[in-house]
Amino acid sequence: MSVNRRFVLKGMALGSMAGLTMGSWVGALSGTTARPIANAAGRPILALINEGAAESVFLDGAMAASSSRLQVQRPGRDLGFMLNFERQLRSGPPLRVIGLLDDASAALMVDMARSAGARVQWLGQHTAEAGFTRHHLLTTDIAVGCSRQFSRQLHACGAGFSLDEEHHGGPLVPRQLTGSARRGNQSAQWAASIGYLLASLGAHPALTTPWAPTAGKPVTGSFVSFSIEV
Repeated sequence: MSVNRRFVLKGMALGSMAGLTMGSWVGALSGTTARPIANAAGRPILALINEGAAESVFLDGAMAASSSRLQVQRPGRDLGFMLNFERQLRSGPPLRVIGLLDDASAALMVDMARSAGARVQWLGQHTAEAGFTRHHLLTTDIAVGCSRQFSRQLHACGAGFSLDEEHHGGPLVPRQLTGSARRGNQSAQWAASIGYLLASLGAHPALTTPWAPTAGKPVTGSFVSFSIEV
């Protein structure tokens, strides 16, 4: 079997994971231990995003938190991209990889990171429907407090949401937060907030999360966010 064939089959297998639940992600954080926050805060950041309205808003949030250290790539499933990404994971300089991708693409990136021994700091599954979003977060110590900050931002913009957090590597108990929609306009604020939070993990940026523009059409779909420390 050729290398190309193996990658194609792998991509197809991961593509079938579109209906995955967060239970299948838990293993990605097993055994992870957050490194000292000072180390994580100073690393360059690579943002992986697909083309789409939510991903664009996510990038706005990430750039507001850390534009000077941020590089952006759109992941492909071609052999060239995968080999380059694997080289960055295994032998590149210290790096933090954040992203907002569709389920299948995120599964592939996280699987490659785990195979390379990288540390997964954050995994989030986000479902955006008309007027309401659902978020399930798996976090490590470096993300302590992020879920409360995230929920405050969602509440401030009037979005209806539910948020479940499972924390690994510490004594924190699972957390459930909800908010009722107070406005009729659609908002992609959740994506801007996630981008800002992930780009600023371990740091204390002076700027605040940018407000996402009110969307003329609902920004809907299923997405996965992640932060990986290399």
